[in-house]
Amino acid sequence: MHDKIAKILAQLNAVLLGKERQTKLALVCLLADGHLLIEDLPGMGKTTLAGALARTLGLDYQRVQFTSDMLPADILGVSIFDKQLQQFTFHQGPVFTQVLLADEINRASPKTQSALLEAMEERKISIDKHTYPLSDPFFVIATQNPQDQAGTFPLPESQLDRFMMRIELGFPNKDAELLMLKGQYQPQSTEAIIDSQQLNDMQAAVRTVQASDAVLHYLIRLIEESRYGAEYANALSPRCSKVLLSAAKAMAFIEQRDYVTPEDIQAVFAAVTDHRLNGVNGFKKGGQALSQTLLSNVDPLQ
Repeated sequence: MHDKIAKILAQLNAVLLGKERQTKLALVCLLADGHLLIEDLPGMGKTTLAGALARTLGLDYQRVQFTSDMLPADILGVSIFDKQLQQFTFHQGPVFTQVLLADEINRASPKTQSALLEAMEERKISIDKHTYPLSDPFFVIATQNPQDQAGTFPLPESQLDRFMMRIELGFPNKDAELLMLKGQYQPQSTEAIIDSQQLNDMQAAVRTVQASDAVLHYLIRLIEESRYGAEYANALSPRCSKVLLSAAKAMAFIEQRDYVTPEDIQAVFAAVTDHRLNGVNGFKKGGQALSQTLLSNVDPLQ
């Protein structure tokens, strides 16, 4: 199983050069059964990474380009009256897939953004008094541009909280960009390394990773620090506690361990907490600094 993990990471790293930390965090998020938000400037490879993740994990996916005039029905589906049957027939929207690639999600209106809340939290949607289950597994991988760019609608805290992680890619290093400019680097085609059943097996294995009481107490102290420290405007919720533990377990699994260490929590902490601590202000307004302050204020050995 861990040989497959190594192949998955190698393929993703061949698609995005010099982004080993980001690709590992993205894989951690999906192994922990969470949704992923990728924020950065246009042209940084956000959509490339999202598509590569879906193809590498052998999952069916649909890409939706979010725009300001998009309606909830464009994502969820709509009931249309069938004259022959003399009844309404529900036509499924793109959300009925294993991976929904929500490209530039913050260009859609708040009404359309909120259409994803039930799908992301409960893996089902309710339309016209009917409930429709979604695929298993089901992930939302969303990309968004920085909030200070024109034509964006900030994701509210309730929407941000549905994403287990938010990551940014950053600029490529000098060598990678030089290869690209010389035409010596072409993104490699991606192939399915595992299928959805193998992914489910890996997720089940992640859930069996153990966390000692000492590690759990360290995690709780980090969460409590956000609730009682004056510098933290947005406290971390119990949902954050749960997803932080799940992400740490997935990180331990990737590192071929069946137990969580404080280092696993520290490795995923910023990606899990940045968007919760800083809300709609985004990366550029100090979210990372808040998460690092939290880590520095809590001693794992206490």
